[in-house]
Amino acid sequence: MASITVELRNVEGTEAAMGWAGGHTIVVDRPEGKAGGQGLGFNGGQLLALAIGGCFCNDLRYVAHEMGVGLGRIAVSVVLDLEGSPLLATAATMKVSCETLDGSDPQWVIERAEAISTVANSLRRGVAVTVQPAA
Repeated sequence: MASITVELRNVEGTEAAMGWAGGHTIVVDRPEGKAGGQGLGFNGGQLLALAIGGCFCNDLRYVAHEMGVGLGRIAVSVVLDLEGSPLLATAATMKVSCETLDGSDPQWVIERAEAISTVANSLRRGVAVTVQPAA
């Protein structure tokens, strides 16, 4: 079984958090004026939508590489629907376009990427989330 670990800590002097994995970092915050947020980074919903779309962009490249097809332009737009109190993500819609360098129809690349997408498939199947106190 593979696993990924990320870490988050508060950013001193703000109410934002800095998250990292390996050498990559990201700032997480609420919109300015919301619960102490200063708009210094992405909120959780935005990060979820970025995870869905970002993973799919990578999956398009994985599939194309596996099949020996070069990709040019990729454009992915994700709309994350939120409802209720507490606010929950209820649906995500991705609009995807890409171009193959040889001019062939990219639909098979998109369909294969959908079939293997880690984030989208994890959400579809319902990923368990457990909260535990730190030791």
